[in-house]
Amino acid sequence: MKNFFIAVALSAVLVACSDKQEPTGKAEAAKPIGDVNAGKIIAEKSCKTCHGLDGKGVAPAIPHLAAQRARYLLASLIEYKNRQRTHAALRDLTRDMSDADMRNIAAYYAAQPPVVNAAASDVKHSSAYEAGKKLAAACTQCHGADGNSTVPGTPSLAGQQPHYLVAAIQEYHQAERATPAMKGILGNASKLELENLALYFAAQTPVKRTDKNHGGNPKAGEPLTAMCGGCHGTRGVSADAATPSLAGQDAEYLIRSTKSYRTIRKNWGMQRYVAGLSDKEVEDIAAFYATQEPRAADKVPTSTEELAEKCNRCHDHENPGMAAPKMRGQDKDYLVMALRAYRDGKRESSTMHRMSSPYSNAIIESLAAWYATQPAK
Repeated sequence: MKNFFIAVALSAVLVACSDKQEPTGKAEAAKPIGDVNAGKIIAEKSCKTCHGLDGKGVAPAIPHLAAQRARYLLASLIEYKNRQRTHAALRDLTRDMSDADMRNIAAYYAAQPPVVNAAASDVKHSSAYEAGKKLAAACTQCHGADGNSTVPGTPSLAGQQPHYLVAAIQEYHQAERATPAMKGILGNASKLELENLALYFAAQTPVKRTDKNHGGNPKAGEPLTAMCGGCHGTRGVSADAATPSLAGQDAEYLIRSTKSYRTIRKNWGMQRYVAGLSDKEVEDIAAFYATQEPRAADKVPTSTEELAEKCNRCHDHENPGMAAPKMRGQDKDYLVMALRAYRDGKRESSTMHRMSSPYSNAIIESLAAWYATQPAK
């Protein structure tokens, strides 16, 4: 039944920043774009099963339409009618609607009072960073309280690229990396919890290791890193969220990790490169990177409010002529579904895809929960 409701929900792009905003002044935008009473008649017939006559979605993952921006609602209906959006039920629903019909529906729902989202009181909101900080307590003995390890052979995690950390932690969790202690510590942690943990460590400031027992020759290792820089960045500072930084890392760990590509670790590019290196060359490369100055990944937001600031530029703007939808008080499940779809390229919006592409599922959950608990305007 839930899938049926979702199938007929007006839900394709409620979080999208429209690329087709109509320039208009506040006074003009405040005028109804259609006949509210006529819109109510159509809503009674075609919309209330899923969105309610009051504009409140009747089930999780169905968006609320009440008090939504009329220009956004109209733009959405037009795109369904023109088959620019892929929701089959809504395409059928709008196929025979006139321009006046769509304007009237938009005017009607925009005129309804904001939804008092009782379900939002049940939404637990905490930032992904704070959740990760709590989980990190189990890691401090080896990796340090702030992710800067002082244990030889143990990597520092502070300032590491977040997407890489997520992938690495999941490999340990799934026993794809042969470290039984890590598997035991991570236990039954969920994917979202692992992402929270990665986000916390990525937000910390890295400090260069002081270990000197690397055994290799940094000067001899530098020219050997020419093949590494394309992925791991100049002097070991990666600019790619999915590729680890190596600068200032523990040399013993780097040696062990590099050699593991000869046997158990699966990465075609690394396997191919490492296969041609001698043990001495691996040690020299590790020595070079261990002596470099580490630098943190791009600034990682430590609160949901920081993330929301970017969204609010379009979604919280006071001008009713904005074509981007309001998000405060919206259904959490719907927001999660929509944001993931934009991030993964399943919904068309170049702006939204660009903004959401760095977001892990944990960040999306946190952001959606925050908006769901805010009073609708």
